[in-house]
Amino acid sequence: MTAEQFRRANDSPQRSRRLRKGIHLLPSLFTSLNMALGYYALYHAIQGSPAEPWHYDNAAKAIGFAIIFDGLDGGIARLTNTTSDFGRELDSLADVVTFGVAPAFLAWLWGFRLLGPLTGSDLTARVSQLGAIATFAFLIAGASRLARFNIQVNPQPSNPGRPGRKYFVGMPIPAGAGVIAAIVHFTNGAPITAWWMGLIWAALVFATSYLMVSTWRFYSFKGLDFRNRHPFWLVVVIGVIIACVRYFSEYFLFFLALFYMLSGVFARLMYILRRRGSPPPPPLEATTAR
Repeated sequence: MTAEQFRRANDSPQRSRRLRKGIHLLPSLFTSLNMALGYYALYHAIQGSPAEPWHYDNAAKAIGFAIIFDGLDGGIARLTNTTSDFGRELDSLADVVTFGVAPAFLAWLWGFRLLGPLTGSDLTARVSQLGAIATFAFLIAGASRLARFNIQVNPQPSNPGRPGRKYFVGMPIPAGAGVIAAIVHFTNGAPITAWWMGLIWAALVFATSYLMVSTWRFYSFKGLDFRNRHPFWLVVVIGVIIACVRYFSEYFLFFLALFYMLSGVFARLMYILRRRGSPPPPPLEATTAR
């Protein structure tokens, strides 16, 4: 075979299709790691107890790492131009396990299992029953959020001067799972044993569930394109974030999760206030038909 024939064989459309199919394994690998971390979180959540609270903490850490892998698989697919319908479906199924089932189990086992059986009728048992409803609401809200995300397009901002900014309609399910995981990690896995703390936890789980299925806007970081040039201070900020996660993960991740959760609430309140403060439209002039 001559050099020209070898070059043509390597540049053939069939070889290009084979290469693209091979590249698709890379984002799918990160998605599989995402699902593996969800399974790992479930395993440790089930093993947790007051005597061994580190199991709950390990489950929360696994969900946190899964959030990173979930962002990497989509980013790698866009960078390598290997997005596909199969990858999107696999990513959604992995998200249901890792960010739906795993945090729902963790929220129940860490926050409500020690309060009493679901068959009781005393106060602690009632709180435990409320917790079962709240954690199931989190699961069904997360699955509904994923289904809605798969059939919609994130709206673009109306300001043409900021073309890279996008937002999510409703809090994304990884952020909802991150709220659960960050709070458990903040306590180093020490489970809830007081009924009044269980009530607060149930209210927070309900609020997170509502935010996921709401139409409130949450900032999307998908507009950050690492292939383009960025100011140097962004590198410094990323370095500071990594250092804070390394040395102050309990406090920093707790603040970060609640800040992102409350950012959507604050944006909604500002939207309502702007609508109330805007002047009403002028009345239409009456016309007579001729």
